[in-house]
Amino acid sequence: MPEMTFTVRWPDGREVHHYSPSLVVHDHLDQGASYCVHEFRSRSATALGIASDRVRARFGFACTSAAASLEQIDALAASYPPDAEVRVLRLHPPLPQETSA
Repeated sequence: MPEMTFTVRWPDGREVHHYSPSLVVHDHLDQGASYCVHEFRSRSATALGIASDRVRARFGFACTSAAASLEQIDALAASYPPDAEVRVLRLHPPLPQETSA
């Protein structure tokens, strides 16, 4: 199962790498896009929930790393106004079709 990281810049300029056990984050976040904190948290929760479910289907248990990523996102999101912007700096690895020039 391919895993990935997504790097975001929070409203205070802090850059944080978040982990997902699945590339499903590509379906919910766009590299270079900005989202309000509330929307970023919601999109991340959906993606990480799906990723954890995929781990559970394959291995019989949920992904604690995905849960930890969401806990980190929740804690950070709580420290900003809901309409502040979070920018997605990088989704790594890119999807296969994104690697061809």
